[in-house]
Amino acid sequence: MYVLCILSLNNLIAQQKTIPTIYVKNINNKILISWIQNFTKPIITLNIQRSSDSLRNYKTIGSVLSPQSKENGYADLTPPNFKMYYRVFVAFDNGTYLFSSITRPTRDSVTKADLQDKYPWLTGKDTGIIEPPGKPLFNYPSSNIFTSKDNTVILHLNDAATKKYSVKFYDAKETLLFELKKIKEDYLILEKVNFKHTGWFRFELYENGELLEDNKFLIQKDGKKL
Repeated sequence: MYVLCILSLNNLIAQQKTIPTIYVKNINNKILISWIQNFTKPIITLNIQRSSDSLRNYKTIGSVLSPQSKENGYADLTPPNFKMYYRVFVAFDNGTYLFSSITRPTRDSVTKADLQDKYPWLTGKDTGIIEPPGKPLFNYPSSNIFTSKDNTVILHLNDAATKKYSVKFYDAKETLLFELKKIKEDYLILEKVNFKHTGWFRFELYENGELLEDNKFLIQKDGKKL
């Protein structure tokens, strides 16, 4: 029995070392929840939860598109107040699950230049974290255009045959790289060679000539994708 207790304690300690510590920052009254995790088991769900009580009444406010990513996060743009408690719920494909540490926001200030260095999971142009009203800076990862594990660019568009989609791609210097017009396929794969180099790229997705989404994606070097 004594040996079993020691083994159980060791297992508990080992498990605690894998539970991600989350960092919760208040930047211009936008709450950024970020974490680094080293799980080796496949993750099927990763939800962000908040509560006014540190022990109970947690509600899921969002999830991430790539739960297996080592470094990730979520932006809570409309918190009911700035003293909420936050945690992350992680579920694995074998049916087990766990929760992260529980954390309240602390104020932080960053410049536009170093925001993505501190929060590299932010993409796009519309969370308005640094820019003044009407000129938002970041968005959530796109569900329409995104990169795969092998760094190809995926276009996943609904009803492409009838909605007259087109898309323009720009590099980090806002140089137009190329444009796809009259997209007829719901699912397209663009090889990374079309983008000439790695790094951040912006796209403008249009439906019937009207801007549907303005967002970003990252093409990383081979072997760097998490």
